[in-house]
Amino acid sequence: MQVYLPIAEMPVDPFIIIAMGGAVGFLSGMFGVGGGFLMTPLLIFYGIPPVVAVGTEASQIVAASVSGVTAHLRRKTVDFQMGGYLVAGGGIGAIFGVYLFRYLRAAGQVETVISIAYVVFLTTVGGLMLVESMRALSRPHHIDTPRNRKRRVAWMAALPFAMRFRRSQLYISPILPLLLGAIGGMLAAIMGVGGGFIMVPAMIYVLQMPTNVVIGTSLFQIIFVTALTTILHAVTNQAVDIVLALLLLSGGVIGAQLGARAGVALKAEQLRALLALLVLAVGARFLFDLVTTPPSLFVVSPM
Repeated sequence: MQVYLPIAEMPVDPFIIIAMGGAVGFLSGMFGVGGGFLMTPLLIFYGIPPVVAVGTEASQIVAASVSGVTAHLRRKTVDFQMGGYLVAGGGIGAIFGVYLFRYLRAAGQVETVISIAYVVFLTTVGGLMLVESMRALSRPHHIDTPRNRKRRVAWMAALPFAMRFRRSQLYISPILPLLLGAIGGMLAAIMGVGGGFIMVPAMIYVLQMPTNVVIGTSLFQIIFVTALTTILHAVTNQAVDIVLALLLLSGGVIGAQLGARAGVALKAEQLRALLALLVLAVGARFLFDLVTTPPSLFVVSPM
């Protein structure tokens, strides 16, 4: 059985796409990430054009994140105040990223930029997370204590307009969450990700938020940033395939609920270590594709 994708202009097996959506949705609910850093590469490896994969995946992330965040709302592990600042910054970053994506697409360089961005960000973030997770697992009683969370470097303390984020037990300037949100929004637009693979480590190691609050808050901000990214890609780049999006959504929503339940059974350090390994694996695959000779050196396509 095959289903034709009108924007991607190719037939696909719907059961494979649904299974991919369910698997990535499961990881989304477990790790508190949108799942785009896995789904977009999977779609590209499956044969979906990178432009369509990036534009369409944002819509799937929205539904998976909504499904995942409901479980965290019941446990009251979402910091709405922090999430609001992350969303505000993410909206600005998403608008800039979509127009940069459009420029790169017109220049014929968007696929190369997407691959390089995945290699750089995934290997860097994954490596740092894995090292830190291994240290945390070897010294479990030294990590994530209230005393450690109160440590602040000098530049963070020097930022103006400091305010209290009660759910996260922080007293910091909102400028930093705004900047982190902008980075996440730009990555969502260019790489077709929710930005969670950047935001989750940044919220833990830069903002020093408690891990149990980070996951729910990350999913909360991903919902709004990726929704805006989807609309902008559809209007500006015409790169959102609604048939592909529906197939991904049907599996992603169920998978996110199951993943949120599974995540409760693992320790925070174990979750970070597993996420780091996944991030490194995807980055390694993109690096392999960049440095190896493609099966076809020349491609003829209409201009």
